[in-house]
Amino acid sequence: MKKVLALLLAMTMAFSLTACGAKEEGNPAPAEGGEGTEAPAEAEGGDEAAPAGKGYKAALLLNGNLGDKSFYDSANAGLTRLKEELGADVFDFKVEQMGGTDQDQPKWEPTLLDYCDSGEYDVIIMGTWQMADPLAKAAAEYPDQKFMFFDEQFDFAGNGDPQNIYNILYKQNEVSYLIGAAAAMMTTDASIEGIDPATKKIGFLGGMDNAVINDFLKGYEQGAHDIDPDIEVVTAWVGDFVNSATGKELALAQYQNGVDVGYNVAGNAGLGQIEAAGDTGLYAFGVDSDQAALLPDYADRIPTSALKNVGNSLYRAIKLDLEGQLTYGTTEVLGFAEGGVEIVKDAHYEEMLPENIRTKLEELEKDIIDGKIVVDTAIER
Repeated sequence: MKKVLALLLAMTMAFSLTACGAKEEGNPAPAEGGEGTEAPAEAEGGDEAAPAGKGYKAALLLNGNLGDKSFYDSANAGLTRLKEELGADVFDFKVEQMGGTDQDQPKWEPTLLDYCDSGEYDVIIMGTWQMADPLAKAAAEYPDQKFMFFDEQFDFAGNGDPQNIYNILYKQNEVSYLIGAAAAMMTTDASIEGIDPATKKIGFLGGMDNAVINDFLKGYEQGAHDIDPDIEVVTAWVGDFVNSATGKELALAQYQNGVDVGYNVAGNAGLGQIEAAGDTGLYAFGVDSDQAALLPDYADRIPTSALKNVGNSLYRAIKLDLEGQLTYGTTEVLGFAEGGVEIVKDAHYEEMLPENIRTKLEELEKDIIDGKIVVDTAIER
């Protein structure tokens, strides 16, 4: 009955799409796979370790789909890496791809309750602000079930202070500060092919106008203006995280009006900006995954990518939980210092960006870690 009522309620609600990435497809069978990057430093905490001899099992519920080459792929990659490292007898997981379209939204909460009912999983993992209300209900109705919730602030006080949720946030404003600084330096550098230094315009393509995406934008604007106060940041909003055709149309309009460097923070819709950069011979910074590596046909248009290390954070959290060192009922915010965010620095990055820009970015990152630069935020932390 609980699930039926949830389904009826969900069908009356008009949620928006996910906070950073979804693919407009059906729901493929549950999948596993991917690779991650190095985990951040460990935290202190206090729950009991997983029982000896009992494999730890996680469920990753995506209100979207794998294949976004961004946010959800990163989450899957972190869990895959942990499974490969520990072995399936110690840690295993299942991915439930619930879809991210308007038609998919009514099943998100009932699917969550189904997983809670099963009692099969040590932890159920989900993310983005659209899942906050369903999570609050599930946590109250299943107090013995553990949950991990990423990329959105969970309102503990407003939901009875549940002690079965571990909340992970990321300082996307910090990594976006570096991207804004890089974009500002690129757009005034005549040595870079295709750049018109006279325009001083850089672009930002957001999926939806919400707190997390505005946190990206805040950092991006501050980084650009700290390099040059005269830089103009041209913004556009897709209205979802799915429609890459709309993303491309908006990005093309920016490029045609003097923007020569853009930043996509729009999930699958953001791939449209990268395609637009390819069509115009201009540039677009990637987000959430190494999009130059994932999109080799467009790599010469992607100087680097801003990584929100969702996979790292889940890898870290589950390892701590296995050791009994993860504290539920709390929120952690991971930035540069904790390995929660970073920009891709590899041979491609060195080839794409001149040494003077790379050197300046190193200085700025160190200043953020050392507290000399405090990056603006759209989120109360």
